[in-house]
Amino acid sequence: ALLRLRQAACHPALVDNEKAGFPSCKLDELIPLLHEITSEGHKALVFSQFTSYLAILRRMLDHEELPYEYLDGQVRDRKSRVERFQNDPDVPLFLISLKAGGLGLNLTAADYVYILDPWWNPAVEAQAIDRAHRIGQTRHVFAYRLICRDTVEEKILQLQDRKRALAEAIIKADNTLLAELTRDDLERLLS
Repeated sequence: ALLRLRQAACHPALVDNEKAGFPSCKLDELIPLLHEITSEGHKALVFSQFTSYLAILRRMLDHEELPYEYLDGQVRDRKSRVERFQNDPDVPLFLISLKAGGLGLNLTAADYVYILDPWWNPAVEAQAIDRAHRIGQTRHVFAYRLICRDTVEEKILQLQDRKRALAEAIIKADNTLLAELTRDDLERLLS
């Protein structure tokens, strides 16, 4: 049920294929932003955990004639796609599934990062944003999370905040706080 609520916050077609022609408030906001930044010579990474959502975005970008590169866990020629994005000025966008692109990539050609849907673990999102924030980056990096108001996505953000606060408290605390942590606290922190 939670998965379906998260998908519905992204696009109605993710929960019902018959709604493929319906709009997505996130993509309605994202497309003009991508036009603007690419027209100014910027490059962007766009992350989602739903490859089906990225497929919808790909169709929209094709229609808008906005060039992009794409990476998910099924892609074989990962290195060539990364190199093309990094070096080709005519490829300003890189669409990446969160799990495929969260680790091990150096994508310093990007100075904008868009997270289309929040993940339960804030460290996963931070790792994705860090793909652009690497040694060799010469510009400021701007990261944006597209969140639908009054949806399960706001609850995910609250959970992320609690996890961050708990992790921070553990790091800053003396041993007495560690002794006071319950099993439930630890499970929430580590899950």
